[in-house]
Amino acid sequence: MATSHRGERSSPTIFVLFGATGDLAKRMVIPAFYRLALEGLLPGHWRLVGNGRGNVAHEDFRKHVHDVLTEFGPKPEPSDFGSFAERVFFAGGGFRAGNPGSMLDVLARARESLGGDPQFVHYLAVPPAAFGALTESLGRHSLAGGARVVYEKPFGTSPESFSELDRVVRSVLDEQQVYRIDHFLGKEATQDLHVLRFANGLFSGMWSRECIESVQIDVPEKLGVTDRAVFYDATGAVLDMLVTHLFQVAAEVAMEPPASLRPADLQAARETVINCFRPIDPAEVVLGQFSGYRDVPGVAAGSGRDTFVAARLWIDNDRWRGVPFYLRTGKRLAATKQRVSLVLRKPGPPLAGALPDDANVLSFSLAGDGEIDLSLVAKKPGPGLALESARAAVPLATLGGADPLPPYVRLIHDVLIGDRSLFTRPDGLAAAWKAAGPLLSGPPPVVPYAAGSWGPAKARDLIAPGRWLLGE
Repeated sequence: MATSHRGERSSPTIFVLFGATGDLAKRMVIPAFYRLALEGLLPGHWRLVGNGRGNVAHEDFRKHVHDVLTEFGPKPEPSDFGSFAERVFFAGGGFRAGNPGSMLDVLARARESLGGDPQFVHYLAVPPAAFGALTESLGRHSLAGGARVVYEKPFGTSPESFSELDRVVRSVLDEQQVYRIDHFLGKEATQDLHVLRFANGLFSGMWSRECIESVQIDVPEKLGVTDRAVFYDATGAVLDMLVTHLFQVAAEVAMEPPASLRPADLQAARETVINCFRPIDPAEVVLGQFSGYRDVPGVAAGSGRDTFVAARLWIDNDRWRGVPFYLRTGKRLAATKQRVSLVLRKPGPPLAGALPDDANVLSFSLAGDGEIDLSLVAKKPGPGLALESARAAVPLATLGGADPLPPYVRLIHDVLIGDRSLFTRPDGLAAAWKAAGPLLSGPPPVVPYAAGSWGPAKARDLIAPGRWLLGE
């Protein structure tokens, strides 16, 4: 696992946040950047330049940032926020030279105030449709040379749009400048998947089809789409979650041992196994839409957009052939969880048929700071031979000296220091789009489900004769 590089200082940096007044910047990016400031993990000299529609005075944008932090945290204490805010600026939409308040004008003044040749980090917290034009603008206005550019997911919205976007990005940037973010890879517990496996012989020896019956990657959400309805109605659960987060987590589970834990080797191991993903059969997918979705402001009238997906994924290599990976996620479900579960094969004699159904499961909670859970079989103390499932849990935040960072904080810090371990590569994304291709070109019908439920009943049929470990 790549180290966190705590205390490492990079060169003076101008962090340019495109879409600075949007929902993603509000909920994730601005709070993460402020947390880095509080932790002392920003460069010694920096500027944050927000970009968005219209002309916003610097003071008004600083007030917006304060309001964002008041709502989403970390709480902006006056003693900390004052020195932070004086380095925050806003640039209106547009790259026109000689226009006061435009991107070029504000960046020129930021560069002058820092002196020398500062590092540029461009963060594109905008819809995927804007990635190509913004990338070309960075190249056209000499803002791409030596810069690091962060692209939010999804990187494209189809195999064709991915290929075109990849072509544009390659025409402007070298691959080492590109950071395609998937915040599930920044989760502490996601990283612990490969550490637990490769550092502990107890688990590395059973990590294959000989011992594992199936894998469940389950990310239900109680939340709806109110704050991001326009984006979500153009994207849906398949693009927002399945071909991004869930595919990447599946790769973390399934990858072969990397040559080392250096960034390039970790990336290569993930991308290699994604190339083994069998194209998804739409007959092995359930799509759903929660009741009331079409009434959400911003959702198109009569929208058929999927807000739920459950899919069976097969990995065609020697380690995993024949082991189903069940992936499920959706909005307005009964609970909010982020869990990876490896269901172990039931042992044979002398206890075959006598074991509890919920035993022999190794699980990882990806929420918060993470937790490892093992459900095993034990004899219930007493005079008879009564078997019950017992649970052992290891909360990762309780480990000695633990100092976890939230995913966006960790990943933005990695961008600042140039560590690409936890970012995706174009070959792996091309393979992911290939695996999703049949589903995107011929999706099954979207069926309704009740808000607050566990999704369409068909999702239970998909996993039968097994069962979802969450919600059943």
